[in-house]
Amino acid sequence: MNHKELEKSKIHATSQIVGYLSNSVLSRTIIEKITGNISAISFDDGEGLPEKTSPFDTFIQIIEGKAEIIIDGNPYFLEEGECITIPAHQSNAIKGNKRFKMILTIIKSGYE
Repeated sequence: MNHKELEKSKIHATSQIVGYLSNSVLSRTIIEKITGNISAISFDDGEGLPEKTSPFDTFIQIIEGKAEIIIDGNPYFLEEGECITIPAHQSNAIKGNKRFKMILTIIKSGYE
């Protein structure tokens, strides 16, 4: 994972923040703060993230392709331009049957 933040005060093409790599999941940090993070993540064909649970709300926006987001055992199929919020403390997994890119935002404040 690249922990260097994206250059500020510069225009970026959202779908170009992170590229693809065969058989891999790539991540590029956009903003990283104590109160939350924003990352651009790309998934090659058939790649995903295993089931996990986070203590924070997580916002996902698909910026290229299509993805399957599973929240508490329920599948949601998102296409480019669509988004979903994974509630804190809900099990979730991410599957990609084809290449896709997303923006992931984690909000850590409000859970003190």
